[in-house]
Amino acid sequence: MSLSPKLKQGFLRNIAMPAWCSRLMLNVWPPMIGAGIHVEYISPDYQEARVRMRQRLLNTNLFGTHFGGSLFAMTDPFYTLLVLHRLGKEYVVWDKSSAIEFLLPARGTVRATFRVSEEMVQDIRTATAGGDKYEPTYSVEIADPKGEVVARVLKTLYVRRKPQKPLQE
Repeated sequence: MSLSPKLKQGFLRNIAMPAWCSRLMLNVWPPMIGAGIHVEYISPDYQEARVRMRQRLLNTNLFGTHFGGSLFAMTDPFYTLLVLHRLGKEYVVWDKSSAIEFLLPARGTVRATFRVSEEMVQDIRTATAGGDKYEPTYSVEIADPKGEVVARVLKTLYVRRKPQKPLQE
């Protein structure tokens, strides 16, 4: 997959948005509401996000457990969102691929915590300093009310530093 360096991200990308506002927007976004996904917390520095999903009729499968697609959806935008805000406007960040491993039947309220450390940010900055793309992979675990891990999701991001604009003479 080739992404053009001129490819722009959505208009919301250019708005400096505090974490509480991002959390609010995600919580009223129809796909999140429909799946019963709720963002509990996004740290002010975008270093951490916590998400929960209560089991409801609309996200329960024929076996009385969480629908796998809903478990997958609850992990969708968060690493991209956190990395995007941590790096700043001079980077392009996309969610490139995801893989999920179902470990146990998921029942009740499930939770996932996403963390982007300073070391992860520095690793990205170093790998993209010359303008190269970088595709880091991060893991997040989804846990049930007992704290048992019911699923593990691997998220691969596409990150590239935007090319510098030439100075106008």
